[in-house]
Amino acid sequence: MRREGWRHGQNKTRRVFRELGLQLRNKTPKRRVKAKLRDDRKPATRSNETWAMDFVHNQLATGHKLRVLTIVDIFSRFSPALAPRFTFRGADVVAVLERACKEVGFPATISGGLAQILQ
Repeated sequence: MRREGWRHGQNKTRRVFRELGLQLRNKTPKRRVKAKLRDDRKPATRSNETWAMDFVHNQLATGHKLRVLTIVDIFSRFSPALAPRFTFRGADVVAVLERACKEVGFPATISGGLAQILQ
C-alpha cells in the first residue's frame, strides 16, 4: 500500500488487511550461526610457546589518544614488549615483534586481539 502512495500507520494497515481477509507477510527470523568450538586451541604448557598481543587505548589529559601494544607470554605472564605510541602502523607492529623475538626468542604461535593465530 505504501508503494501505491497510501500514508497511514501500521494499525490501520492491519485493520484494512483483516477486513479484506488478507494476511500480512510473515518475515522468517534470521538464523543465528553458532560459534565454532575451537578444539585447535590448547593451553600453553611451557614458556615462550604462545604469545598474545593486543592494543590498549587510553587518553591523556591533553586529549591525545595513546595506544600501547602489549605482548604477553600466556604461560608465564611475562611481557616481552610494551610499546606506547600515539600512532601505530603495520611496520611499527612488525618492528616491535622483531625486537621482542630477538630479545626473548621466537614463540611457536602468536594470537592477536581479534583471535587470529599466527604460526
